[in-house]
Amino acid sequence: MNEWYDAPVSLLHGVGEERAKAFAGLGIETVGELLEYFPSRYEDYRVRDLTEVKDGERVTLAGTVYGEPSVRFYGKRKSRISVKLVMDRVVVTAVWFNQTFVKSRLSPGKEILVTGKWDKHKLQITVSEMTETDSDRAQKRGELAPIYPLGGDVTHTLLRKTIQQALRQYGEQIPEILPTDIVSRYRLMPRPDAIRSIHFPQDAENGRQARRRIMFEELFLFQLKMQALRRIAREQTEGTALQIPMEELRTFVKSLPFPLTDAQKRVIKEILTDMRSPYAMNRLLQGDVGSGKTVVAAIALFAAVKAGFQGALMVPTEILAEQHVQSLTGLLSPHGIQVALLSGSLTAKRRREVIGALQMGLIDVVVGTHALIQEDVFFSKLGLVITDEQHRFGVEQRRILRNKGLTPDVLFMTATPIPRTLAISAFGDMDVSTIDQMPAGRKPIETTWKKHEQFHQVLEQMREELVKGRQAYVICPLIEESEKLDVQNAIDVHAQLSQVFPEYGVGLMHGRLPAKEKDAVMQAFLSGEYAVLVSTTVVEVGVNVPNATFMIIYDAERFGLAQLHQLRGRVGRGSEQSYCVLIADPKSEIGKERMRVMCETTDGFELSRRDLELRGPGDFFGTKQSGLPEFKVADLMSDFKALEVARQETAALVEKEEFWKNKEYVWLRSYLKREGILDGIVFD
Repeated sequence: MNEWYDAPVSLLHGVGEERAKAFAGLGIETVGELLEYFPSRYEDYRVRDLTEVKDGERVTLAGTVYGEPSVRFYGKRKSRISVKLVMDRVVVTAVWFNQTFVKSRLSPGKEILVTGKWDKHKLQITVSEMTETDSDRAQKRGELAPIYPLGGDVTHTLLRKTIQQALRQYGEQIPEILPTDIVSRYRLMPRPDAIRSIHFPQDAENGRQARRRIMFEELFLFQLKMQALRRIAREQTEGTALQIPMEELRTFVKSLPFPLTDAQKRVIKEILTDMRSPYAMNRLLQGDVGSGKTVVAAIALFAAVKAGFQGALMVPTEILAEQHVQSLTGLLSPHGIQVALLSGSLTAKRRREVIGALQMGLIDVVVGTHALIQEDVFFSKLGLVITDEQHRFGVEQRRILRNKGLTPDVLFMTATPIPRTLAISAFGDMDVSTIDQMPAGRKPIETTWKKHEQFHQVLEQMREELVKGRQAYVICPLIEESEKLDVQNAIDVHAQLSQVFPEYGVGLMHGRLPAKEKDAVMQAFLSGEYAVLVSTTVVEVGVNVPNATFMIIYDAERFGLAQLHQLRGRVGRGSEQSYCVLIADPKSEIGKERMRVMCETTDGFELSRRDLELRGPGDFFGTKQSGLPEFKVADLMSDFKALEVARQETAALVEKEEFWKNKEYVWLRSYLKREGILDGIVFD
């Protein structure tokens, strides 16, 4: 980074040791960090015409004090000061509560600026700020004032003053970092001007253009990292071009017990094209709950094995691993493919047998949990790595599994649907395949929304399913009772339902149970020993119980749409009609809208789009898990078009040889190096 950026804030005039410590509390230690500490919003202090102001709106008015202020005291230490202000032949009343000190500043004939809440009917403003128009501060009151997230001893006045000082000392050194043709093509404000204007906009349009420039820059740099990673991974990681016997593969596909959907055929073609190329595959496969990702994985594993390689499938839980082993064995073993399980619950003897067979190449496909990435696990010839519910594994865990082979093809699978165009941009270092079609004959889950007082009616509806021999889930947001939250908890609900349905087994599962107990409870539910399973969200991922046709989600307003959809996907996995009942009394409009949307559609991609609108991408992706950056200005939802443009521009840029050599791009290359993208790479 340039020297100006890394200069400590203590070098700024007026910033001593104590102030530097205060700024450090906000994460600001250098001049660059100070200038990139952007406002979260602006307060509009521009004086407006009263005819434009709506009732209850915050407004700044300019007027002349008319007459003496009146003071009224009431209650303990409570006061009300009022004075008449003359403004453009209109007389309004200005009111201050519990601020008796302002009386001395309200002499008749004095011109003042007041900011506060406007009461259109009373022609009255309740004042929160006041400035005399002859003061220096008043000059700033005709502007948009930046509002920052603050903490500690740093005030807005101090922060604005220090930013102005930084611009005076270092403003001329701020470089343009985007390619000149891109700045020109998209009519972007030059970077030095944008940084100045985002803090101190001349007017609303000036501030908007500054934000537009900074927003695009953030998205451009993010996409540059993604596209550089993609090119480097492709060119410097030599994969193996698998020689897949296509006729044998076609025979296998025809032997499947059900026809593939057009969407499955499309993504299989994309995956096989990657596997046959000389570059290592790095692909994200996303599809809704029940869309048939497991079959696609089975076909990819079949192709890898028949090409002479081994395959590995890593899943987050043991019970999910066991279910995958069962289904893959049924599909693959008739074709001479050996499938094995490697998980923490294996006996020491069985574990040694599996590891030995893997190393000798006697096992073709291994399915497992984190046990797959233990140091003593080796493969004979690992060619394909698949991770299911990829967001449940950290980057380091996925990397370790990949390193078990010589640059194997990698396929990440997720049942959290993301709008395809957003997925392509957000996961820019991966290719994205999407199964956006459900298998024929699958019945949509009937979803209804009920209030808490209707719970007994819902239980009677559930009883009807249990009488038919079906099973049911009851999902609760908490494990135990909480004094802070008035929501149902799993332990109480389990006790209640055990009394309501004494003739049926009622199981209890939550995150505090040891792994072995969780698996035992889930196995009991799977085998039918429990007809009802009361659980927290630990059942969210992957578990397949075709006989479960009924689900109650208690306090459903506490979940986002994506999670509600994932939970709902635990039912509807068999041929019978399934039902999901949302028990909720949402107080907010967003909460009510979530319930309505859940009842309107079972399309995960439509739900994900609505979820993004309601919650924003930070909550939707789960920033810690996804690896997505927390942008200072940009927003993945509202700025999506700019994100897509940035992706296209950076994808084209990193393919140009001059990008890696010409001086024009030296800042961008040094940025990639600082971010660790170019470790070990030498340029001319």
